[in-house]
Amino acid sequence: MTEPVPGVFIVFEGIDGSGKSTQLRLLADVLRTRGLPVIETFEPTKGVFGRKIRNLYKDRSIVTPQEELELFIRDRREHVDQLIVPSLAAGINVLCDRYFLSSAAYQGAAGLDPDRIIARHDFAPDPDLALIIEIDPERSIQRIVERRGDALNEFEQLASLKKVDGIFKQLDLPYVKRIDGTGSQADVHRLILEQVDNLFPAVEPSANRDVP
Repeated sequence: MTEPVPGVFIVFEGIDGSGKSTQLRLLADVLRTRGLPVIETFEPTKGVFGRKIRNLYKDRSIVTPQEELELFIRDRREHVDQLIVPSLAAGINVLCDRYFLSSAAYQGAAGLDPDRIIARHDFAPDPDLALIIEIDPERSIQRIVERRGDALNEFEQLASLKKVDGIFKQLDLPYVKRIDGTGSQADVHRLILEQVDNLFPAVEPSANRDVP
């Protein structure tokens, strides 16, 4: 029996309000129209540790930065073992909203060493492509407030997002590609398709593709 060709692993990164979740869904739709198997997933997950992380949205001060990082690592380890690695091995393409680069940026902004954070993830497979969608923190705050209409959570404060943005900008890894997130959804989508073209030859950038 022929072993399945491993799936492609793409992660979407960026500060809150950058539009990564929307762009992930758009790419997933394109891949499915090409007949490619796709799983959409996200971090933090809905698992035990993911739920503990979501409690921090209201008050991050209940844990130290190191304790916060440990929660993310435990959540990610389960995610990798239970979904990401088995899916890729079965030939399913995985699109993930946030991964360990977000830990490097967000927990790095809280005072930890981003390089050491990345080194802690030797258990986690590197993505084939990490798309960092870039947008000014001030604009991201405006998008969050206009979209949700409620108070910013603990991870979305402007001073913190500026630090996070600075760390994302410093990340220099072979699988990282930066996307200008300031344009329309359609413009950003086209930039992303250009980056995935080599990974999915059947997916071609199209200036005529309609995007909501």
